[in-house]
Amino acid sequence: MNEYYELLGLSESATDEEITSRYEELKAKYKEDRWLDGEAGNEAAKMLTRLDAAYREIMASRKEQNKNTEGQNTAETISALIKEGKLNEAQALLDDCNERPAEWHYLQAVVFYKKNWTNESKKQLEIAMQMEPDNVKYRNAYGKLNAKNEYQNQSAQQTQNPYSNPNSAPIDDNQMGGNACSNCISCCYTYLCVDCLFSLCCGCR
Repeated sequence: MNEYYELLGLSESATDEEITSRYEELKAKYKEDRWLDGEAGNEAAKMLTRLDAAYREIMASRKEQNKNTEGQNTAETISALIKEGKLNEAQALLDDCNERPAEWHYLQAVVFYKKNWTNESKKQLEIAMQMEPDNVKYRNAYGKLNAKNEYQNQSAQQTQNPYSNPNSAPIDDNQMGGNACSNCISCCYTYLCVDCLFSLCCGCR
């Protein structure tokens, strides 16, 4: 890429306006010189081709760099909004994103989780993992979310059928060395693990 800037006589720190201005200046010069006789005209025609190629490469590279930077900044903004509890604003930014890489789906999963839409959150995490199978952050979040869902299902089953044997007498938790608090602690710990994971991993990679 450096040779393209050298062809224009500029450094890589030049602004887009400076690059365009210099390109147009040189292009006008070589357009006139190409009508010269002999080798001078041929060289000017070759320089026109090289200038066009250099300008296209430079501007394409800058456009791609700006796009990546904007995408990163957007993800950081969404992450900050989620941490502040501004889920509607975070969702609005997610909806406005044209490109949706793995991190987009992860952030969408976090928003869904914060809204207690665990099934939707799980689907978004699955998409993120498919796009980046080696991403530890996505896998950990997915594992914790599955653990929470499994705990919820087990709790629901126990509520519907608290006794494994319908013919047996109710068991007093206090007699078994435990009580309802032990279940509460287990539940809180499971939820806390998932909450912490989503909160700590919410930042951009």
